[in-house]
Amino acid sequence: MSALPRLHPRAYVFSGLTALMLCLAAIAPAMAGVRTHALTLAGAVPALSTGFAHMPHVNPEAPKGGTLRLGVIGGFDSLHPFIMRGIPAAQLGLTYETLGETVPGEDGVIYGLLAESFEESADGGHLVCHLAPAARFADGHPVTAADVVFSFDMLTRHGSPFYRDYYAGVSTVTAVDARTVRFDFTSRHNAELPYIVAQLPVLPRHWWQGRDFTAPQAEAAPGSGPYRVREARPGSGITYERVPGWWGAKLPINRGRYNFDVIRCDYYRDTTVARQAFLAGEFDLWNENTIKDWFASYDVPSVREGRITREEIPHGRPEGMGGFVFNTRRAIFADVRVRRALAMCFDFEWTNRALFHDAYRRYDSFFSNSPFAATGIATEGERALLREVAPERAAMLSGPPPLPATHDGSGDIRPVLRDALRLMHDAGWNLRDGRLVDGTGRPFRFTLLLSSKGLERVVLPFRRNLSRLGVEMDVQVVDQTQYVSRVRAFDYDMVHATMRQSSNPGNEQRAFWTTAAADAPGSRNYAGVRDTAIDALVERIIAARDAATLRDAVHALDRVLLHGYYVVPGWYSDRQRMAYWKTRVAHPAFTPRGGIDLHSWWAVSGDDTQAKGVQAKPAQGDGTQADAARSTPATETR
Repeated sequence: MSALPRLHPRAYVFSGLTALMLCLAAIAPAMAGVRTHALTLAGAVPALSTGFAHMPHVNPEAPKGGTLRLGVIGGFDSLHPFIMRGIPAAQLGLTYETLGETVPGEDGVIYGLLAESFEESADGGHLVCHLAPAARFADGHPVTAADVVFSFDMLTRHGSPFYRDYYAGVSTVTAVDARTVRFDFTSRHNAELPYIVAQLPVLPRHWWQGRDFTAPQAEAAPGSGPYRVREARPGSGITYERVPGWWGAKLPINRGRYNFDVIRCDYYRDTTVARQAFLAGEFDLWNENTIKDWFASYDVPSVREGRITREEIPHGRPEGMGGFVFNTRRAIFADVRVRRALAMCFDFEWTNRALFHDAYRRYDSFFSNSPFAATGIATEGERALLREVAPERAAMLSGPPPLPATHDGSGDIRPVLRDALRLMHDAGWNLRDGRLVDGTGRPFRFTLLLSSKGLERVVLPFRRNLSRLGVEMDVQVVDQTQYVSRVRAFDYDMVHATMRQSSNPGNEQRAFWTTAAADAPGSRNYAGVRDTAIDALVERIIAARDAATLRDAVHALDRVLLHGYYVVPGWYSDRQRMAYWKTRVAHPAFTPRGGIDLHSWWAVSGDDTQAKGVQAKPAQGDGTQADAARSTPATETR
């Protein structure tokens, strides 16, 4: 790939007065709309009115200063997070900003950030964004409409395939003037487009001149976010520092957030080493994802003496689907009966009791832990959609969705094995000398790709059950760099993955399930799903203009996916388990739905934690400007 040529402004540079007048005439209707401080989805109403003071969950008086030290698994070799090539460093998102910002716990609303206001056309055909005049990149250059146009072009043409799919409904992006940009849409029936346009990250056009956007970068671009890279040490860590005079520091959307002067990320080869480093005081907080260690690894002096605090916080966030994903691009997994039979051999009940302290729930939907999970008999709205997109399967799909096979928790899966063997036989696999073979005598054998040895204790009992079925499953553990590369290229038979969902399913579903995504390296269609009914339902989700229509379309999609048996459903927790050094860091008393907002934490000094009461509740009030008037300025600590 060759270096990008020096770019020039797009179609907003015109030659001739006539062309300019025609352009302004075409754009004028958009400029006549009413400006709003927030965009919404499916009838949502902003909880924060114009002139709000801060997000509801933050401590607006959180002190500034100090260092946050984090532990990260793996490594990195790039400071460019927007392309497939390379492994980007952790927390690079802190250096960038998007046109809008969501509030944790508030669904379907996005507030202005780089864009101080929005104008959405009544017919849904376009969106106009008005940029904040004060917005600046870390090197002092102003953020302009030309930067927005450049960002859209680079991300959709040369960035990760996600951006191309996500913004496929945008036809043109035009800089109206230095601080006004217009997005025109290919359809007036994509209600989510204005909302996701506000999620566009804005990159510095001037910095990228003469650089290859498609290549990993050893130097970080100056974003407009609260932090910039101070030092990058590939293989060991990266350090960020707060941008002096950051343009967004006093915005209400940022008040009480981004409180640390320095954020340092140290890399470790695996979770065991990282956890030991945390307990030894090498970094400040640890999100514990291994339930065995949550119960067994924290009996240490720093915990017993109260210097480390452990918290279990219900998060209420949508969980999507996770587990062992079949790569249906492989012929061995092309038959749905095979996938169903193998999924029956995972004994979640025994695994949860014997290995997980009965602390986990099982995924039972591709939209688990959310109102979008299909349950029971299909509604009339769902049935109508299913009859339209999959008439030959509509009757089957309209019944209760299939649930994962259940076991008695004893570890004996013989009753289920009989049904699994019957499915395998129907698919052309027969048991011979204890092994399943096809008509040519080829054994049924595949490889599960993992990036962590921590999963082996869960995988080995599953492999043992598969062996009883006559299936040979090899397990291959590779380092993080190789794992990411192979997953991006779909170079695996089976992989353990999680397909997390948002609280507002929409355009991102194209990257998860569609036929186009199945052939796009780097997409999230890990299973290689190719189904015209699914393609049609995804478009219905994107076009939904009200909550009821959206819910019916997502439920219908969930039913089709569940009947495809693309995943051996795994497990999830409905709570976040966090351990942290309370002599160093603190967080607001209120945690929003969706889990901990790390950007609302702040630094404390030693025993001052108890004396200052830094865990006290945030200032009372509704987050309005009147509430802010009753508050006192935050104290700066260095």
